[in-house]
Amino acid sequence: MSAEDKHFSGSEIVEIGVEIEKNGHDFYNIMSDKLKDPKVKDFFRFMAGEEEKHIHDFQSILGTVKTYEPYESYPQEYFAYLNTIASEYIFTKKDELQDKIKSIETEKEAIDVSLGLEKESILFYEEMKKALQEKEKAIIDKIIEQEKNHAKGLLELRSSLKKERKDG
Repeated sequence: MSAEDKHFSGSEIVEIGVEIEKNGHDFYNIMSDKLKDPKVKDFFRFMAGEEEKHIHDFQSILGTVKTYEPYESYPQEYFAYLNTIASEYIFTKKDELQDKIKSIETEKEAIDVSLGLEKESILFYEEMKKALQEKEKAIIDKIIEQEKNHAKGLLELRSSLKKERKDG
């Protein structure tokens, strides 16, 4: 297949985004039930709600995306790269996500895992933008900014827990 014949459905990338957010929603809900610290439970419930909003944002994009041909010289490499990112991402793997949830025992572990997942989301969504039209990129930019704020909130939560434990 030549580069001219290679077309990629932007909707496939967006559907991966939907799955990431659905799994993130499940993760945060389960962790909010599993953890004991009220501050962490509340924050994780908030995070689950945020993931729910992102699901709706991605679903609104699904109807507008078209077949996309990247500008890169080697489009197959671009698609392989995106697939690698998505396939390595725990929020796209239900079984691994469940194993990870079972292994988390402390609030700190939950926060650290969450931070990693938020960072992975940002990386994937930055790459996802390359497969979308300008108007969809604006929605993804908004989601990326929110993911960055989530990471910031997680860092602040982790810092406040450390401080509470030192003071307590």
